Amino acid sequence: ALCLIVAAAGSAGAQGKKFSVSSPDLKQGQPIAPAQVFNGMGCTGKNISPALQWANAPKGTKSFAVTAYDPDAPTGSGWWHWVMYDIPASATGLVAGAGDPTGGKAPAGAKEGHTDFGTTGYGGPCPPPGHGWHRYYFTVFALKVDRIDVPANATAAMIGFNLNANALAKAQVMGRYKR
Repeated sequence: ALCLIVAAAGSAGAQGKKFSVSSPDLKQGQPIAPAQVFNGMGCTGKNISPALQWANAPKGTKSFAVTAYDPDAPTGSGWWHWVMYDIPASATGLVAGAGDPTGGKAPAGAKEGHTDFGTTGYGGPCPPPGHGWHRYYFTVFALKVDRIDVPANATAAMIGFNLNANALAKAQVMGRYKR
């Protein structure tokens, strides 16, 4: 079943409908499947980024970006699991596995920023054992610029600052995971 999440903030897109994101791999507020869980640091998932589809981007959208963030990580600043930006405005989603920088499944021209794992690409959930449920927010940004002007080694926080500064609308879906 697809989960449709409507943007809490942002502009209306086509025919006045709200910008939204859905995923066949994530159900709002439900546990994240092993296919999306990290493979390492004691976790044994497949580390496949979820498929995402979005609709009703606001007028003036020139590109998209996707982030995955865990605000519950015991770091004092959360944990960035995925940052993809400069996704062409013609895109209406990402296929499963698009977050693998070597897989060739990302849209042409899309770039991936460094995550808190210290690498580019998707890194799935893997919270500390016994730490309880963590929330993972997958956010799609509709942007008013065709590209984000950041250096190749920019941190996720720096990219996030630029995404928020250039967002016309955001939509998100949240999954949970614990071990």
